[in-house]
Amino acid sequence: MHPSEVLFQGKRQPLLLPACDHYAGSEKLMRKSMALQQELGPLFDITFDCEDGAIAGAEAEHALLVTQLINSEDNRFNRIGVRLHDTKSVHFAGDVAAIVGATAARLAYVVLPKVESVDEVRGAIDLINQHAARAGRSDLPVHVLIETHGALRAAYDIAALPQVECLSFGIMDFVSSHYGAVPASAMRTPGQFTHPLVVRAKLEMVAACHAHGKVASHNVTTDIRDSAVVANDAQRAGAEFGFTRMWSIHPDQIKPILKAFTPRLSEVNEATNILTEAMNAGWGPIAQHGRLHDRASYRYYWTVLQRAKLAGLALPEAAAAIVNHTESN
Repeated sequence: MHPSEVLFQGKRQPLLLPACDHYAGSEKLMRKSMALQQELGPLFDITFDCEDGAIAGAEAEHALLVTQLINSEDNRFNRIGVRLHDTKSVHFAGDVAAIVGATAARLAYVVLPKVESVDEVRGAIDLINQHAARAGRSDLPVHVLIETHGALRAAYDIAALPQVECLSFGIMDFVSSHYGAVPASAMRTPGQFTHPLVVRAKLEMVAACHAHGKVASHNVTTDIRDSAVVANDAQRAGAEFGFTRMWSIHPDQIKPILKAFTPRLSEVNEATNILTEAMNAGWGPIAQHGRLHDRASYRYYWTVLQRAKLAGLALPEAAAAIVNHTESN
């Protein structure tokens, strides 16, 4: 049996996505992000923005541009998604028809912004599936922005939807929805990690994701000039709040985010040693350095190796053997 079968015993493994989700709204930035993805490989996702990051008044032309780029040879890894207009917008149905209908085969996911309820998400997914099915695609992954009071209240039920693979926290809209009761300083560090209402929202969303094995994506860092700020935000988002993915809004933010979410070599070596000994023990309990380990901790260390592999980290030979291990018949 493959180690993942032993450790998860037929249950669905938690989803893993690249740790960075890079947003681009203009043609120049979309093409630049695609060129960078070709250079670095599929270590990060790209989300083409049809909503807040796009020019108003040219929605149909923008949707056409998005479809052309996604279907182009420059989309080398099929790891490009798109943020649609919100479901209440007059442009939402047009986005779905034009973009999903034309790119479903190569589209990585769609992002739904400003939702208020699980029923709204279900309705959007139904429309998305209609157009995707006509293009021969079923179960197109859906990401949902949690940035309204209603979405936060429904986060657990939204994360439970099978087609939803990621929830993203939209801090700017969330703070703005309090109409001054939450200060603007809570949109950035340190306030975004200390203000009680924002902390509560982040923790509830992240808990909903992990309860259903989905990915929790952290909000943007608006400071695009200081890479140390985004690196610090990414580190705190992961270590203190349990996020495993984060938005980027500038190419210079991509590498610091990836580094912050990539397991350190010492973690990889520890995971390798523990899992190697566990395999030799038939996945029964072991003691290493005076600490007991069993399948509960093995699942954690297995995920460490999976995250390292996804991030493109050069794994030690023993670690690669574990990740790729299949027992011969």
